[in-house]
Amino acid sequence: MQIAYRSRNVSIGSGQRERMEERLTHVARFLDGMQKAEISLYEEKNPRIAEREVCEVSMHDGHGHVIRAKGSGFEVMEAFDRVVEKLEHRLEKLKGKLICRSQPHHRAETGKANGSVAKRGPVKTKTFKIESMTPAEAILHMELLSHSFYFFTNEDTGSPAVVYERSDGTVGLIDSEVSV
Repeated sequence: MQIAYRSRNVSIGSGQRERMEERLTHVARFLDGMQKAEISLYEEKNPRIAEREVCEVSMHDGHGHVIRAKGSGFEVMEAFDRVVEKLEHRLEKLKGKLICRSQPHHRAETGKANGSVAKRGPVKTKTFKIESMTPAEAILHMELLSHSFYFFTNEDTGSPAVVYERSDGTVGLIDSEVSV
């Protein structure tokens, strides 16, 4: 597995790199086909944040699945250990979904069609008219409705788009490209 490191205001020693690589290769065994991992390490500069060391890991497999986790701690390795725990849980969950999808007899044995749907209940469906507006107007509507995202037709491009609140407090825009 290829492992790429990115760090900002954080230095990592060779011993820490070896431990990170060892832990990630162990985690990658949960699901076959893990090809690439990206580790981002940085330090929060906000003095109000106690756990300043932040670690983000993205793992990619050959089938198009991307598993991401983010953790923070007082030290780099503490943040990394928290991320590894989250990755293990998410990889086990993905593996379970893939097994249920590919092996229908497995579903009959367990009595569940899909573990996540059984826990959450039926899927709620909502239908509404998509309005054409600019991204600035969509942000305003999103804030007025107190939602974390807003789906609309981008007036500039004429294609469906979404504005959403990012974890860092900024607003993101996902604009689709309609293929003909």
